Amino acid sequence: MNQLYTSNIFKANLYYDDICECFAYIFYHNGNWTEAEKLQVEVMEKRQQLLGSAHPDTLTSMGGLAATYLSQGKWTEAEKLEVEVMEKSQQLLGLAHLDTLTSMGNLALTYWNQGKWTEAEKLGIEVMEKSQQLLGLSHPDTLTSMGNLAATYSNQGKWTEAEKLQAEVTEKSQQLLGPAHPHTLKSMGNLALIYHNQGKWIEAEKLGVEVMEKSQQLLGLSHPDTLTSMGNLAVTYSNQGKWTEAEKLQVEVTEKSQQLLGPAHPHTLKSMGNLALTYHNQGKWIEAETLQVEVMVKSQQLVGLAHSDTLTSMGNLAVTYSNQGKWTEAEKLQVEVMEKSQQLPDTLKSMGNLAVTYSNQGKWTEAEKLEVEVMEKRQQLLGLAHPHTLTSIGNLAATYSNQGKWTEAEKLEVEVMEKGSIHR
Repeated sequence: MNQLYTSNIFKANLYYDDICECFAYIFYHNGNWTEAEKLQVEVMEKRQQLLGSAHPDTLTSMGGLAATYLSQGKWTEAEKLEVEVMEKSQQLLGLAHLDTLTSMGNLALTYWNQGKWTEAEKLGIEVMEKSQQLLGLSHPDTLTSMGNLAATYSNQGKWTEAEKLQAEVTEKSQQLLGPAHPHTLKSMGNLALIYHNQGKWIEAEKLGVEVMEKSQQLLGLSHPDTLTSMGNLAVTYSNQGKWTEAEKLQVEVTEKSQQLLGPAHPHTLKSMGNLALTYHNQGKWIEAETLQVEVMVKSQQLVGLAHSDTLTSMGNLAVTYSNQGKWTEAEKLQVEVMEKSQQLPDTLKSMGNLAVTYSNQGKWTEAEKLEVEVMEKRQQLLGLAHPHTLTSIGNLAATYSNQGKWTEAEKLEVEVMEKGSIHR
């Protein structure tokens, strides 16, 4: 109210867009990205007119809009804006300025979300090294850059590099901020996820329990970060077949998310999707299907038909249909997901799922064609020994086997066994 009053009196000295920016921030953090985008476009355009295209406040508004594009899965728009922000920051502020490093980190995150691992890793290393030089090895921003790079390594299956970096971030956060600080807990949670992705369930569960308990004590039972830690631990339980523990946690997370954030918030929908997967893994098809249909419909309404979250929900529902023998419904959804996800990192996953559906219907030619393509692209993108590559090789081997192509099947199965043992 005071800001509105003063802006009416001192218009010559204040931006006209301050309130728009504040409301855009609120919309963004409530997952109302369409309204946030409208306001942020207005703010950006006014600042470009009033301050010029290279003013720091203009660049800040461009970065905010890029983040909203990113949340909506509008990768092209986000990347275009972030490249512009980074280049202008480098020209205006220099290569080693904190704002420049932030813009580089944001662009790396957009590359990361598109599966452009090479570009993300290259930028991530540069941001980390310059942060270390400029701020020191233990500065919070340096630790953030190390954590981001660790996530990029993790998504490429570079577990050794990822675990080493993330363990260092966790140790330094504990020393610098204390064992119960929110940033420390986040770094511990990320390390638990890296353990999880390597199948180190004992280490993942131990850290996950610690993060959850400390988050509950520090932030309360209903804080978003607490709910995230509970959801992560539930997934670790689920991957160990501890269905009772997983389901109990995920039901609690879903209920609290609905109360705290509303039934259609992105975090609520994610928790519902995770609970549905736990139902799915227990063969509770009706409960899984009911939840997944709800998640899919709400995702379509909230973020649109082509958003990565919507496509994930459609893919999950298709797998549930498939496991119930509803081949027509499964195939229809999976074809749609594959077609719409051509520019997303999960394209290969959707192609693989469709191939499995073809295989389950005895459509060997279609299955084989898709599986060869998935295998070759994963070899190029992720390398020969990445877990996802090995999974695709194994799937193709099974399809060969089902067609009586024993020689081809055996050759691939030996390759999976040899590379899998080296990878472990």
